[in-house]
Amino acid sequence: MSAWLLHAGAFALMLGVLIVVHELGHYSAARLLGVKVLRFSVGFGRGIWSRRFGRDGTEWVIGVFPLGGYVKMLDEEEACVLPEELARSFNRQSVWRRVAIVLAGPCANLLLAVLLYWGLFFYGVEEFKPILARPAIQTAAFAAGVENGDRVIKVGGVPVLSWQEFHWELLRQAVKGDVVELETVGLATVVSIRRLLDVSAARGNGLEGDFIERLGLAPYRPEVPAVVGAIGKGSPAEVAGLLPGDRILAIGGLEIAAWSDAVNVVRNSPGKRLNVDIERQGARRQLVIEPAVVPGTGGSIGRIGAAVAEDSQVRDLLMVKISYGAVGSVAKAIQETWEKSIFSVVMIGKMLTGEVSWRNISGPVTIADYAGQSAKLGLTKYVAFLALVSVSLGVLNLLPVPVLDGGHLLYYSVEIVRGKPLSERSREIGQRIGLAILAMLMTLAFYNDINRLIPG
Repeated sequence: MSAWLLHAGAFALMLGVLIVVHELGHYSAARLLGVKVLRFSVGFGRGIWSRRFGRDGTEWVIGVFPLGGYVKMLDEEEACVLPEELARSFNRQSVWRRVAIVLAGPCANLLLAVLLYWGLFFYGVEEFKPILARPAIQTAAFAAGVENGDRVIKVGGVPVLSWQEFHWELLRQAVKGDVVELETVGLATVVSIRRLLDVSAARGNGLEGDFIERLGLAPYRPEVPAVVGAIGKGSPAEVAGLLPGDRILAIGGLEIAAWSDAVNVVRNSPGKRLNVDIERQGARRQLVIEPAVVPGTGGSIGRIGAAVAEDSQVRDLLMVKISYGAVGSVAKAIQETWEKSIFSVVMIGKMLTGEVSWRNISGPVTIADYAGQSAKLGLTKYVAFLALVSVSLGVLNLLPVPVLDGGHLLYYSVEIVRGKPLSERSREIGQRIGLAILAMLMTLAFYNDINRLIPG
């Protein structure tokens, strides 16, 4: 499967699951409270597929434009309603029932995130340990005294077991202040050392992009032999004839002593034809490989689609499997969903005040790219990304912006206070404002997507 098909398929599946779950939340609440549902649509515009099911003959539709969906309920404000069905009309329900129906959509997305995280934590997720490489001079990590092989055990007093947990907790702490305390231990010692990491440079840049890399933090990479393991189908390595078990001896005349040497040469040679000397079954051979050009931090990098052969000792040193059991995973999943929800709200607030860059907003192109990348890394990575986007979708829909679920909840809150609904004119103005805000956000998201595709 070509790369773009994988990315498109992963994105379409993710979008379909999230939209269906969200709209099922609205649909289920409406049915439970006795409101008649006329249409359940995944996507907007002309339907490319439709069927009618159920006692009420609800029309189930797939629209031509897949970025969203809706549940259309019986409502006097949209069409005439037969006298015998007035009690099942949405507008005739109490304000609290309408709140419950609207709230059910975002809650369904958050519940989905909890279920997905529960499955991940119960099954067990294999992650890289938070072991740091030697930082470059004149970086925040170097100034903090980070040494090669330091394993982070706490960030701001919070224990971390994996690189992902370390990355997440450091980002969360960096939003709060300019200095974050890291507690580390060396590879050959159990004595912990507290290091004060100045994150002000990353904060000053609005936490844009890979802020960890700008701080001088990178995963520890032990020196391992340059022996080839898995090779991607259709990759430059496969096209050139590289095979698993081949040992790379030299690239472009440069001697290769370890896998990291090979990676560095390839990364710095995007699109260049390289003479690669290998050892295969005791014989020396030469291949010609042209690394693919892929976007990277600060410009394009080369990639040939080959992985290093696994070494059990190195794997044990670098990897950890995290599992919390059936019961413990419930609490951990709820905690994970809650923390990411709160963090999303905090980040939105920081964007409004200018403390966090608006370039952090991603559009469908970037999300599709991340979906494809996570799918390449395996099912657990894809499920984790799906859970994260589900949290984001749930929080986004709760924002008090007209046309979003949160906008309707805002109207109902005003109705509860006033004792009567807002006028039709007020709601119409609100709809226009909401559409304008969404249009600006979508334009900004697409602009950021284009900027990411065109480095520099």
